[in-house]
Amino acid sequence: MFTLPRFYPILDTEACARRGLAPAKTAGLILEAGAQILQFRHKGFYSREIVAQMGEIAKLCAEAEVPFVVNDRADLAAIFGAVLHLGQDDLPPVQARRITGANCVIGFSTHNESQLRAALNEPVDYVALGPMFGTVSKQNPDPVVGLDELRRLRPLTRLPLVAIGGITMDNAGAVFDAGADSVAVIGDLVSDGDIRARSRKWMELAG
Repeated sequence: MFTLPRFYPILDTEACARRGLAPAKTAGLILEAGAQILQFRHKGFYSREIVAQMGEIAKLCAEAEVPFVVNDRADLAAIFGAVLHLGQDDLPPVQARRITGANCVIGFSTHNESQLRAALNEPVDYVALGPMFGTVSKQNPDPVVGLDELRRLRPLTRLPLVAIGGITMDNAGAVFDAGADSVAVIGDLVSDGDIRARSRKWMELAG
């Protein structure tokens, strides 16, 4: 079974752009802090520049011996030999495996009980559940799941579960207490100027 690190940083290109951060340099700082996984998330057009950035970050992850996660795109996950993370609007995992192959680790986002139950019948290695709290990192976010619902739904699957959406250092402890194996961090990762120090604080908090 795939083991999810408790701290799951997501490098979002929009969040980086808002703060004037270069994605590859930011990725390097996160990895220098000791992160054990790193997802690259880009919701716009995949230009040559974006794919080149992905290649730089994939190389950094390989050098650090850390899984590199590609969001949404099975074809690019196959190209980079990466973990693939799929959303509800992406290719179903069973179809994505035709592109990535049987050995690719695949994560799958869910937002409610019916989606989580449906994920049990898909060939996935871990699931995400959220948003836990209100979030500004996603356009048209799904309804908030909340801690009580996480606690209720957690027993439905034995798969590793990463909670996502609005998670900060102030509320992460409660998310772990409600049953999450891991917390995905997006906006809070780049909330101050020192990315490496911020990532180290997250590593310490997650334990």
